[in-house]
Parts: sequence; structure tokens; C-alpha cells
Amino acid sequence: MRLILFDIDGTLIDSGGAGVRALDLAMKELFGIESAFQGISMAGKTDPLIMREGLLKHRLPLNGNLEAIIETYLIHLRKEVQNDRKTLKPGVYGALEKLRSMTDIVLGLLTGNLEMGARIKLAPFNINEYFPAGAFGSDDEDRNMLLPVAVQRFQELVQERIRIEECVVIGDTPRDIECAKIYGARCFAVATGPYSADALREAGADCVAEDLSDHAPLLEFL
Repeated sequence: MRLILFDIDGTLIDSGGAGVRALDLAMKELFGIESAFQGISMAGKTDPLIMREGLLKHRLPLNGNLEAIIETYLIHLRKEVQNDRKTLKPGVYGALEKLRSMTDIVLGLLTGNLEMGARIKLAPFNINEYFPAGAFGSDDEDRNMLLPVAVQRFQELVQERIRIEECVVIGDTPRDIECAKIYGARCFAVATGPYSADALREAGADCVAEDLSDHAPLLEFL
């Protein structure tokens, strides 16, 4: 059984800025700070890490505040994701359908999003059903700790052994690549986020595609 794990933002979808707006609205509601996360790099990071950096930037204590931001962020995210700018990345539906039809392959998520946040973001596109489980920012603030979490979850789910080095992470940032490679797993990168194909190759991706419109490179890679 091979486990194929997808990142969300920049890889499967573009939320139309819903995540950033929800974060800023949470900080404004709780602390009266406008555009609190301006200047904080978010690509590939987990939500808890981004929230922690926001608190530290504004010299706010972590204790109690991180939990408050998470709760308030999710409330705002449910509203903000309902926007006209959200889009599914090219070829995603077709790729998911093809992969789901293949034997000895199971699909999951490996994302910095909180688990509830991940499900909220995917819901408008009706693709949650492809991903019965995964590993999320709510499991660990350090993205590099998430692959073993996903493997353990799916082993329990499918009742089969999954070799971590045979897993494939599909993502759009160097952090997606790193979180796979440190365990000997492989990474198929797509240049549908903030990084170019060349940058993803330089970061160590095993294979890079501009997007998933053409399924052949991914299927050949697998």
C-alpha cells in the first residue's frame, strides 16, 4: 500500500486569501491589531507556527492566546472561504479521480492547516471525500514531524503496513519537499504556488510539474 499525501494551499486550491484574512480578523477581534500578519512569511508553515510568530511579532504572551486565536480564526475562516476568488488548481479533479481508481494507493493530506481549517477550505470544492485522513498543523507545529503521523493514521485505517520511504508528498513549497526527504520519502512538486519549477528542483524535489493538468508526469513518477 502506497500513501500519497497532498498539501492544500497552493497545491490543491487557492482559497482566495481566506486564510490570511481570517488570521488578520482574529487578531483584530482579540487584540485590536490591524493587518497583524503583514510581513510574516506563511508558505509551507503550519497554522500554529504562523499564529505563534504573529503573537511574538506584537509582543503578546503565548499562554492562552494561541488557543483563542485558533478558535476565532476558524470562525472567520468559515465565512472568508465563501468568496468569488477561490479556485481549484488545474487538473486536480482529474488527478484525484485517477489516483483513487488505482489499486494499492491511498490518498491523504499532509498540510500545515489545522485539521478543521483544512476541511473548511476543501469543502467548497467537494474534495474532502478523497482524503479519509491525514496529518495536520494541529498535530504538530513542526511540519517535519507530520509524515510519521500520517503513516500511523493510515496504517490503523487500512490495517496494512505502510513503508514511510515509499510515501509520496505532493506539494508546492520547499517545506513540502523537506518534510518528505528527511524520512527518505519522495516529493512530487507542482509550481502552482509561490515557487517556480526551477526553485522546487533546486530544493530537491524528485519530480516537478507546472501543474496537474497533464496527469502523465505524476502517473509515470508513481
